[in-house]
Amino acid sequence: MSRTVNYYHFLISPFSYMAINRFNALAADKGLTVNYLPVAPAQVFGETGGVPPAKRHISRQRMRMAELTRWSEYLGLTDMNLTPAHFPTDQTLAAQMVLAAGGASAEAAAGRLSDALLTAVWAQEKDIANEDTLVAVADSVGLSGSELIETAKDAKWAEAYTNTTQTAIDTGVFGSPTYQLGDELFWGQDRIDFLERALG
Repeated sequence: MSRTVNYYHFLISPFSYMAINRFNALAADKGLTVNYLPVAPAQVFGETGGVPPAKRHISRQRMRMAELTRWSEYLGLTDMNLTPAHFPTDQTLAAQMVLAAGGASAEAAAGRLSDALLTAVWAQEKDIANEDTLVAVADSVGLSGSELIETAKDAKWAEAYTNTTQTAIDTGVFGSPTYQLGDELFWGQDRIDFLERALG
């Protein structure tokens, strides 16, 4: 019987990008059903006491960069740009596209889109706030980008994004990536091992 993981994440999170390969391998190995649930960084930080990277104390900024350097080297992510041209950027429409593609109902295409958007930011120097970029990224994973982006602009998907974010906050999510298995939350790309242990 398939088990379900709610994958809450920012589409501009370097740590979510770092986790893609390992999480996808785990999901495939365990036959997981994964709900791809992008959430709004500003709302999450604002309601849970978080601070965007640029507003953190310089000591925290330095440690963040050191961790990104260490982990990207350890994971062999040679294509990762730790200071991408388009970070931070507005992920709103991109997130609504993931949800419109079936992110909350575990559609595989939504997962491919989510991964491709993270890759666009952290490895391809693309701006996922740009509509032409969004169409091209969606096309690259087998979706009709022009149709999907128009669908995603509907108020229904804006509301879905807001509600998904609030549900995440109410569940206890305060950062990205966060994986929910039952009542347990696993925060961070470096907690995938613990998620795997919990899956047994």
